[in-house]
Amino acid sequence: MTLDPGYLEYPNRSNGYDHDLYAWSNLHERPPVTWPQGSVAVWGCVSLEWFPIVPGGAFTAPGHMQTAYPDVRHYTARDYGNRVGAWRFLDAFEKAGVSASFATNAAVAERYPELLAAVVEGGHEVIAHATDMNGTIDSTLAEADERALIDDSLARLGACGVKPSGWLSIARSQSWRTLDLLKRAGLTYCCDWVNDELPYRFANGLIDLPLNHELSDRQIVAVQQQSADSWAQSMEDAFDWLAAEAAREGGGRMLPIHVTPYIMGLPYRIEAFESLITKLAARPEAWFARGDAIVDCWAGQQ
Repeated sequence: MTLDPGYLEYPNRSNGYDHDLYAWSNLHERPPVTWPQGSVAVWGCVSLEWFPIVPGGAFTAPGHMQTAYPDVRHYTARDYGNRVGAWRFLDAFEKAGVSASFATNAAVAERYPELLAAVVEGGHEVIAHATDMNGTIDSTLAEADERALIDDSLARLGACGVKPSGWLSIARSQSWRTLDLLKRAGLTYCCDWVNDELPYRFANGLIDLPLNHELSDRQIVAVQQQSADSWAQSMEDAFDWLAAEAAREGGGRMLPIHVTPYIMGLPYRIEAFESLITKLAARPEAWFARGDAIVDCWAGQQ
């Protein structure tokens, strides 16, 4: 059986991905980037998520509740993250003397005002993370509805006293319109595209700050069922590789540390997290920074 010739015809066929959303670029061919200190920007990113107890959304994103309504077991397990786990992350960052980003559902900002206040008072960044964990985006969502979701998320965070410059979609899912809608909403960067280890700019001017999901606690611990110590060792191995690569080839690198309060914030896992960031913060090659600081530093050199 042969394919219809039209199946292989696509007007945007080109080097790299088949679209014109950004220019194709190899990491090793770009001008080197330097950080204020060290050679590896370490970006801690915590997901602050609120899961409605009722199902909804365009699709079920990874990490969503799995059983029929009312899914009390999974609902309360996730609520544990905001009641307990997130506070352990704040303590760990304070002990290590580093700042991070908190990707925050608007519903979390509204329902947990003490948590939002502690994030801001700790010197951390708030990244917009939709309205709640049913606030997903995909190609089936009408443009007006997608625009309303983005605007509503930012307005509700603004009403809570924060004005994010970054955006992280639920499950990193976008439509073909999302980049333009984020730019229109006044955002500087998004974290959804994971195809690099340094920021890059889209054709419309929006910047991508890649938040690699393969290194997240959700992927390594929850999906692959590895131990917390194994996750921490993977992160340390990644840092070692990036530091050696930066020393060999010149130019800075970036290591995202994406963690989830109801996963890594449990009492038998949090020590591995604390130990990891304490070790990395002591490394001369490390620059711990918020996402907006990394974006600003990178953009100033382009």
